[in-house]
Amino acid sequence: MAQPKGTVVLAYSGGLDTSCILVWLKEQGYDVIAYLANIGQKEDFEAARKKALALGAKKVYIEDISKEFVEEFIWPAVQANALYEDRYLLGTALARPCIARKLVEITQREGAQYVAHGATGKGNDQVRFELTCYALCPNIKVVAPWRLPEFYQRFPGRRELMDYAKKHGIPVPVTPQTPWSMDENLMHISYEAGILENPKVIDHGQRGSHRAEGVSCICSLIGNFTAGRVPVKVTNAGDGATRCSALELFVYLNDIAGKHGVGRIDIVENRFVGMKSRGIYETPAGTILYHAHLDIEAFTMDREVRKIKQGLALKFSELVYNGFWHSPECEFLRQCIGRSQEAVVGTVRLSVFKGQVYVLGRESPRSLYNEELVSMNVQGDYEPADATGFININSLRSAGSRRDPSRGGEKAPS
Repeated sequence: MAQPKGTVVLAYSGGLDTSCILVWLKEQGYDVIAYLANIGQKEDFEAARKKALALGAKKVYIEDISKEFVEEFIWPAVQANALYEDRYLLGTALARPCIARKLVEITQREGAQYVAHGATGKGNDQVRFELTCYALCPNIKVVAPWRLPEFYQRFPGRRELMDYAKKHGIPVPVTPQTPWSMDENLMHISYEAGILENPKVIDHGQRGSHRAEGVSCICSLIGNFTAGRVPVKVTNAGDGATRCSALELFVYLNDIAGKHGVGRIDIVENRFVGMKSRGIYETPAGTILYHAHLDIEAFTMDREVRKIKQGLALKFSELVYNGFWHSPECEFLRQCIGRSQEAVVGTVRLSVFKGQVYVLGRESPRSLYNEELVSMNVQGDYEPADATGFININSLRSAGSRRDPSRGGEKAPS
C-alpha cells in the first residue's frame, strides 16, 4: 500500500483516461476528489457521479458552468472574431481555462494540496490547464500522470488502459474498434486520435448534431447585436421563435446550425508543443455567430480601426490556443477588443443551408455606410474630379520605383 500523499482534485470527465487515472491516483496514495464540469456536453451527470464514487472518489463535484462559459469565454472570442490558423474556432481552447478556474476554486475550498488532469504529454490541454492553475494559484501542485514515466511506461497506449479498466472493473465508452477521442462542450465537438491520426483516412462519420448533407430547406435567422457587448437576440424568420438569454440563444443556434451541417471542418493544425495534429471539429453556433459578427463589425467599424483590430484578433487567437487566457497580455487584448466593440450594434439577417451560412442583409444605427455617397445614381457630397489628384499622388511611389537614375531618370526596361 502506497504512503498517503494528501488530497488531489481531479478534473474528471468519466471517460477512459480520467476513470483509469482516478483509480491509479488512489493506488499512489492520494485521496481523490472528482470534479466534473458541465459545459454543455450531453452527459448523464448523475451516472458519472455514481461511477466516480464507485471507483473510490471520496467526494464528487458536478459544477454547471455553461452560462459563464458562454458569457465570459465564448462571447469575448465572438467579439474578437477569433480564428486559429484561419479555420479553428477554438472550442477546446476556450473551455479549458473555464474548467481550470473552477478546478482551482474547488481545490482552495477543500484545502487540497494538488490538482490533476488527464491531458496527454503531447497535447495542448496540459498547457492550458496548468497555465490557468498557476496564474490563479501560483503555489498549486499539479499531478499530470501522462508526463510521469511510471504512468506512461505502464500505459503506452489506449489498449493498455482498456486492459487496466477491465481488470479494475472500470466501465468505459471506448472500445478497441472505435479508439478515437471525443471532447464535447457548448462551443464544439472535437474528434482526434485512433484512426484519425492517419491524415489521409477519410472520416465519413458526421456525429454530434450534424447531418451529412444538411436539411433541404433554408432556415432564415435574424441576429441582433448590442453596442459594446455581444449577441442579445436571435429570431427564426420562419416560425418567429426568439431566444434572448446568452445560454438559450447559443443552444438554439447549435441546434439549428447542426441540423444544417454548418461548422464542420477537418484540419491539420500546429500544436503549441511543436507538432502537427489532425482534428475534426463541429462548431455550429460559433460558425453562425462568427459570420454574423464579422458582417456587422465591417458595417459599423472604421477601416483603420478594423485593420488594427484584425491584428489584435490574430494575437488573441494564438494566445487562447496556447493556453494564455489568464496572462497579462491576453487580459490587455480583451480590454482593447472590448473597447473596439462600442459601435458594433445592429441586426444581421442570414440563412443556413446545407453546411453554409449566407449573410443576406444588415442594418445598424451606428452604420458608417452612406447610401447616397456610394450611389452610382446620385453624386452626393463627392466630386469625381477629385479622384484624378488622388490617383496621381498614389501613383508617384509605384512610378518612382521603376525609374533608373543611371539612365537620366528614364524608365527602366521591364
